Amino acid sequence: MCQIYSGTDPDLYQSVSRSLRINGVVTSLRLELRFWQIVDEIAAGEGFTTPQFLGKIHDEVVAKRGEIANFASLVRVICTVYLEKQAGLHVHVPENAAASPIHS
Repeated sequence: MCQIYSGTDPDLYQSVSRSLRINGVVTSLRLELRFWQIVDEIAAGEGFTTPQFLGKIHDEVVAKRGEIANFASLVRVICTVYLEKQAGLHVHVPENAAASPIHS
């Protein structure tokens, strides 16, 4: 297997919980350390603290789509979208992607 993946520093995939306040409610969010690093970078780039950024994202998604089934998963995907944007990539995902089987 490729060392770039299998040689990943275990500290980067260590789960880390952080407490934050969303809509006045203190909650805990558990992400791998690498995702926290990316979220911190995104938040700083947008001029927010990480809790402010995550609260704003939460509020915007709830306003647009309703309740969020898995906020941690949303945050991880936001990180991948950010990294794609940084790399100049655009990955188009069809609307019905969740219903489509993945082919290898």
